Amino acid sequence: MITPLLSKNDARAKVLIYSVSAVVFIVVVCLRYLKLTDVQLPFNKHIFAHVSAFLNGSVSFLLLLGLFFIRSKNFRAHRAVMMTAMIFSVIFLVSYIGHHLFSGETHYAGEFREFYFLVLITHIILAAFILPFILFAAYRALIGEYAQHKRLAKWVWPVWFYVAITGVLVYMMISPYYV
Repeated sequence: MITPLLSKNDARAKVLIYSVSAVVFIVVVCLRYLKLTDVQLPFNKHIFAHVSAFLNGSVSFLLLLGLFFIRSKNFRAHRAVMMTAMIFSVIFLVSYIGHHLFSGETHYAGEFREFYFLVLITHIILAAFILPFILFAAYRALIGEYAQHKRLAKWVWPVWFYVAITGVLVYMMISPYYV
């Protein structure tokens, strides 16, 4: 195992994790009502969606790489890759917010409508649900509670991976309708 990066402070961690999760949830919900679509950007406003998809794809790859490293018992590489996945996820969130603020909603008009909505709905629900668990799993690893981290990660990882992959799938299905 490797040396923990943080000192244990569960009370402060819980407040921080729940606060960050709540703020992210509230901001994303508010995007449905807050639009800046009249703002003229000096670039294509859908660049945010393209960046978001790239980041989601990158997170998917990093999650697979992190799984490879942990199974290979390369703990330092695992930590570095998983922290990079978290950083990319934060950048994704900023890009996602930018896209929805400036572009508004895009409506899917393809022939796979039911499939699209099934993927989209499961993606949204799981994305809203998983954030605090990702943060708790990371916290447990960063304070050196590896058994608790492993117990959480066994079910957090597949959900996070699903959310990242379906984010790319949703983008691929909806991007032809960007105008």
